[in-house]
Amino acid sequence: MTKRRILKITGPDARDFLQGLVTNDVERLSEGLVYAALLTPQGKYIADFFLVPAEEGILLDVAESLGDMLSQRLTMYKLRANVTIETAPLHLHRGVEDMPEDGFADPRHPALGWRAYRETPQEDDSIDWTALRVAHLIPETGVELTPDTFILEVGFERLSGVDFRKGCYVGQEVTARMKHKTDLRKGLAQVSVSGPAEVGTEILSNGKVAGTLLSRSADRGLAYLRYDRAVGDMAAGDATVMRTDA
Repeated sequence: MTKRRILKITGPDARDFLQGLVTNDVERLSEGLVYAALLTPQGKYIADFFLVPAEEGILLDVAESLGDMLSQRLTMYKLRANVTIETAPLHLHRGVEDMPEDGFADPRHPALGWRAYRETPQEDDSIDWTALRVAHLIPETGVELTPDTFILEVGFERLSGVDFRKGCYVGQEVTARMKHKTDLRKGLAQVSVSGPAEVGTEILSNGKVAGTLLSRSADRGLAYLRYDRAVGDMAAGDATVMRTDA
């Protein structure tokens, strides 16, 4: 399981501060977890995370690898907002069985179960999260979600990670234009993989680059593809690859 950093955002301006920055509607915290991202002004991915309702303020659950950068970025945006950003001494727990009393349903897909935030680390996680991600077309921080990513190309709308009615946020104009005025020509897709192929291998179709294999679990994978070229049998190294979600 990817190690996580839990930030705590407090202060009377906390909700308004986040509302003007992230891709989703912070008011949905009344319903549970809110999955969202922070984008550049050009609409490209900086970080994805979960916002968590807490007794005092809002928790922010982000990959540990992005924790320092995101704290610095949020502090830069803070300006005169009455907001405090600090690391909380909490640990993420996850599961797919019955949700505990302190758990929150993962908003991206029902198969991803629940998330909870506790003072002690989780020690009993034996779930193959990569297999679940591949089966349900879920992008992962640092794998399918990178600084070159446009979030609609990796399915953020399907994952309940963006709200097109909430108003302005950083990168909103580009994201809205992609939604309403552009047919996506590239994006994340499920593929079958037959044969040896490491993640990161280029995928070729009729000798032309069609994409890249990004995650793999047994004979299935996630790939970033050019849709116009991702037709029929393709090759990734010595493996045969075929798009299965078209």
